Amino acid sequence: MTASTTINKGDRLLHQNVLGSRRFSNYCWATIVTLGASGFLLAGISSYLKVNLLIVSDPTQLVFVPQGLVMGLYGTAGLLLATYLWLVILLDVGGGYNEFNQETGTIKIFRWGFPGKNRRIQIDSRIEDVQSVLVDVKEGLNPRRALYLRIKGRRDIPLTRVGQPLSLTELETEGANLARFLGVSLEGL
Repeated sequence: MTASTTINKGDRLLHQNVLGSRRFSNYCWATIVTLGASGFLLAGISSYLKVNLLIVSDPTQLVFVPQGLVMGLYGTAGLLLATYLWLVILLDVGGGYNEFNQETGTIKIFRWGFPGKNRRIQIDSRIEDVQSVLVDVKEGLNPRRALYLRIKGRRDIPLTRVGQPLSLTELETEGANLARFLGVSLEGL
């Protein structure tokens, strides 16, 4: 669920860091898309200028219209996608933390969003308003394994990261630990 879970101050504060867009897989995909798109764009420019700008092949033999032009357009579209991926990683969209403080009786769920007026997403609530911790498991082609916090008068609040589903044992352990810490029931198993 999280990069790290910290319980301190006499077991009265539970702080969970949530991994956002700064995952290894996102770095890999952004790098692959950047390299591929750069190759396509350089191939398109090479076919127009009739100067080889690539190390691995000779695109000067391509006819600019339509082959070089299409490769240049693919490269441009790929670089726009790569720019988006790198910005999402840089801004750490989806990253944040869950904090449960029994001393003050408060819950704070914080996530980073996209730039704008709602960049900082923060949900504050009281521990006594928590009804339960919900474990949501959906198997199949697009599996979903997530923890939700059920609070009176609100929609279910997701606590786990988006992306790779957690293993069932990790999900059950995290859910049971959180339900025990908050003194509520664990639902959905």
